Amino acid sequence: MSSPSPTVNQREKYQDQLPSDPKALDNRFPLYLGDWVKSDPRKDDDLAMDNMDEPHMKRKLAILKKHPEIEGLYGHDSRTSLITIAAAAAQVYFAYLFGRVWTETFWGFVAFAYVVGGSITALYGVLIHEATHNHAAPTVFLNKLVGLTANIGIPVPIYASFRRYHLEHHTYQGVTGMDPDLPLEWEKKMIRGNAALKLLWLFIYPVMYVVRGAAMKKKPSTWEIYNIIFTVCSDALVVKFCGLRGLLYLFVSLWFGYGLHPGAAHFIQEHYTFDDGQETYSYYGILNKPYMNIGLHMEHHDFTKVAWSRLPKVRAMAPEFYDSMAYHTSWLLVHWKFITEPGYGPQSRLGRSMEDHKAARKQVGKLRRADEHAYEEMALDAQKTKDD
Repeated sequence: MSSPSPTVNQREKYQDQLPSDPKALDNRFPLYLGDWVKSDPRKDDDLAMDNMDEPHMKRKLAILKKHPEIEGLYGHDSRTSLITIAAAAAQVYFAYLFGRVWTETFWGFVAFAYVVGGSITALYGVLIHEATHNHAAPTVFLNKLVGLTANIGIPVPIYASFRRYHLEHHTYQGVTGMDPDLPLEWEKKMIRGNAALKLLWLFIYPVMYVVRGAAMKKKPSTWEIYNIIFTVCSDALVVKFCGLRGLLYLFVSLWFGYGLHPGAAHFIQEHYTFDDGQETYSYYGILNKPYMNIGLHMEHHDFTKVAWSRLPKVRAMAPEFYDSMAYHTSWLLVHWKFITEPGYGPQSRLGRSMEDHKAARKQVGKLRRADEHAYEEMALDAQKTKDD
């Protein structure tokens, strides 16, 4: 008996509500689903490959043509700053308790670090993500301060590096050698579809953030250096007031919260290919409440200017573009299916070359001209290319 699927697909239900403009320029229009087949680690050594650009810029144009009111959702949510301060204070307080008060317990330490500390640390990832996209405060500088504040409860300097590489991920999604979110060669070759190795791989996933960033071979940016100094100072203060055991609590919470934890399942949910032709997935489940809608990843990639609190409105305004895509309803099932089924592994991702990405991106200018004349021109260009 096969394990339950974490994905839901209602594409046929919404077919009649989608735009029916000519597909002369990009045959993925309007949902921008590819015609590629997902990679299977039982028989494939590498990623599935596409010869088009990442889909979200063009999806945004298609959605805005039909739902221009979505632009009214753009902007930050200042509540994010308050949540960040509260979360940082809570985790430091717990570090103090385990470092200075509850010093005799071991299993209580471990259980609390997983259930509470890991959950808060997973939330830090969401807060850092919001600050990265300038959704937490009105200026870029204030957002960077919010990101550093979220980093107080994480004993390694994450924020500035995440900001740098995550924005590159949005720009070059799936572009091999450019998207730092893609698995490295040794991950694909060593892990494949083996359940035990996938379990271990997810357990050490916090390390992969460091390793993949280092693999980009870039010099630290100014803000990454600031982040290192800031974190060294904050760690020193934690040791001074909470003791080494308090700092250990933060490390263990980080390991749990970014590894085998329900709040970390979105790392697999977001871009690991559970369906042919679709490279980004949303999660519509109960854990979006405490984790600030981080599961709405399709909506986020389509509209990066929309803060977490308004992402559900994007889906509500354009259900034909989202409910017609495959999506997840359980993070627990995402982990379960990914680990237990041999047809999924690190290479269950989509890749594309920079050349193909750039060539397909040249179509965007014409797509922005959303009128009948533009579509007629697109059709003529496509026919000319075909004739040549």
